[in-house]
Amino acid sequence: MDCRAGWDSIGAGGSGRGVQSMTTGTSVSQQVRFDRQMAARLRGVIRDFATSEKGGRAAALAGLLLTLIMAINGLNVVNSYIGRNFMTAIEQRDRPAFVNQALFYAAVFAASTVAAVIYRFIEERLGLLWREWLTRRLADRYLDQHVYYQLNVAGGLGNPDQRIADDVRSFTTTTLSLALIFLNGALTMIAFSGVLWSISRPLFATAVIYAALGSAFAYLVGRPLVQLNYDQSDREADFRAQLVHVREHAESIAILGREPELKARLFDQIDALAANLKRIIAVNRNLGFFTTGYNYMIQLIPALIVAPLFIRGSAEFGVIPQSSMAFAQLIGAFSIVVNQFPQLSSYAAVLARLNALGEAQQTIAAQGSGNVVIVEDDSKFACEQLTLLAPQDDRPLVRALSVEMPAGNRLLVVVPDDLVTSAVLRAIAGLWPSGSGRVVRPRQERTLLLPEHPYLPPGTPRQMLVRESAAAEPTGDERIWDALRRVGVDAAVRRTGGLDVQRDWTDALSLDEQRLVAVAHVLLAMPRLAVLAQPAGTLGSERATDVLAALKERGVGYVVLGNGALGDDHFDVVVEIAPDGSWTRTRASAG
Repeated sequence: MDCRAGWDSIGAGGSGRGVQSMTTGTSVSQQVRFDRQMAARLRGVIRDFATSEKGGRAAALAGLLLTLIMAINGLNVVNSYIGRNFMTAIEQRDRPAFVNQALFYAAVFAASTVAAVIYRFIEERLGLLWREWLTRRLADRYLDQHVYYQLNVAGGLGNPDQRIADDVRSFTTTTLSLALIFLNGALTMIAFSGVLWSISRPLFATAVIYAALGSAFAYLVGRPLVQLNYDQSDREADFRAQLVHVREHAESIAILGREPELKARLFDQIDALAANLKRIIAVNRNLGFFTTGYNYMIQLIPALIVAPLFIRGSAEFGVIPQSSMAFAQLIGAFSIVVNQFPQLSSYAAVLARLNALGEAQQTIAAQGSGNVVIVEDDSKFACEQLTLLAPQDDRPLVRALSVEMPAGNRLLVVVPDDLVTSAVLRAIAGLWPSGSGRVVRPRQERTLLLPEHPYLPPGTPRQMLVRESAAAEPTGDERIWDALRRVGVDAAVRRTGGLDVQRDWTDALSLDEQRLVAVAHVLLAMPRLAVLAQPAGTLGSERATDVLAALKERGVGYVVLGNGALGDDHFDVVVEIAPDGSWTRTRASAG
C-alpha cells in the first residue's frame, strides 16, 4: 500500500479551506463546512487504515470493542430489571427478595466495572495505533519531495507542524470516540426501546419527539462553534509560534533591543485569541442554558407519565425508577447531537484543518518544484538549456545555460549577485520554482550542497558528521578527527565536549565554525559531487582554497558558485553569468 494514501483520501481536491498566511502569521478566516465530500474523505482515511499493515490488529481491537459495547448494553438492560425488582421489594417490605436483588445488583455492577475498564483501555490502544499510523504517513508526506519547503515558500498554509502533531491526535481519538458513542447509542436504542415500549407507549413516543426537538435546537444554538473552534486553533498556534520565535532568536532580540515590537505582537495575538475564546464561551453559555434544562427535564418526564399508572394500581412501584432509567438511556441515545455538540464542533474544525493540510500537500506534490527537470546520473554533472526566472517578475536570471563535466571534475560558476547564486543552488537541489531545462547530477545521497548559511541538525557531532548506512562500515574516531583537523575546527569540537555530546550547535559554535563542520561532513561523506555557494565569502579565500584542495585530494568533484575571487586554477571549467542572464564559458587549466 502507498504510504501516502492515509490522508490523500481527505486531501484530494476541494477549495483549500483553512488557508493561512505563514509569512505574516495572521489567520485568514475561512468558512468551515462538514459536507458530503469531506465525509467521503473521512471514510477514505478509515478505509486506508483498515487495509494498512496495521489493519489486522486494528480489526481485532475494534471487534473486541464491539463485543464489550454489546456486553455493557446487555448488563444495563439486566440492571434495569434488577433495579425494578429491588425497588418493588423495598415497597413491599419483602426482605428475602430485597437481599437477593441486592446481591444481583452487586454482581452486575462488578461485571459492568470490569467491562467498562477494559473497554476504555482497548479504546485508548486502538486510538494510539491509529494516531501512530496516520502521523507517520503525514510526516512522510510532509518531508517527501520537499513539501515542507514548498509549503513554507508558498506561505499558504498556517502551522502545518501543529496540524500533524496536535490535530492528528485530536482527529484519531475523537473519531474513534464519536464512532463508539454513535454505535453505543444505536445499540442502546435497540435495547431500551423494547423496555420503554413495554412500560408505556406514550412515554416512548415522548422520548423520540423530545430528543428530536432537542437535537434540532442544539444545532441551531451551537452551530457557530465549528468556525470559532477552527479559528481558535489557528490563533493558539500563532501565539505559540511567536513564543518559539522569541526563544530561538533570544540573543539577537536582546542585542538589537527588539522586545517592544515583539511584546506588541504577542499582546495583539493574545487579544485575538482571547476575543475569539470569549465568543466560544458565550456560545457555550447559551448552549449550556439549553442542555442543562434539557437534561433536568429527563428526570421529571418519566415520573409524570408513569406515576399515574402506579397510583391507579396498574403498575408496580419499581416500574417508576425502571422507566426513568430506560427513558434516560433512550434519550441519551437519541440526543447524541445535544450531548456531544461541543465535541462535534471541535471535531469538525480539526477535520477541516487536516483536510486543508492534505489539499496543500497534494497540490504541491502535483505541481512539483517547477519546470526544471532533475535527472540523476552518477557519471556526470550537466546543465542542459537551463533557464531560471525570478519568481516575482519572471526576469531572466540565467538564460539557456548548457555546461557538462564528468564526475570528479571541477566547475566554477561566476554569478553576478546573491539572487543568481540562490537560484542556481536551488535549481541543482530541485527547488527553484520558475524556469525550464534540465539539471543532470548524481543521486541525492551522492550529492551534497553547502549553502552560505549552514544547517547543523540536532544530535551529537558524530551524528552530524557521519550518516552511516546499514551496509557501511562504522566510521572510526580517527577518521572523523582527521576531517575536523583538515578544516581547522577540531579544537572547537573538543571545546564543546567531543564527538558524543548533544548541544545546541547554533549557540555552541560560531557561524564560521558551523560552516567548517559542514565542510568536514562533506569530506567524510565523500560524495560524487559537492556544490559550494560563495565559499570565499563565507570561509575566506585562504580557507576556501584549502577546502577545495581537500576535496580534490579525496577525488570529490565540485561546483562552486562564487564571484571569481578564488581564481581559475582550481577548476576545469569556468562559466560566467552576466547580469542579464547570458553566459560565457572558458576552460581553465587545473592547478
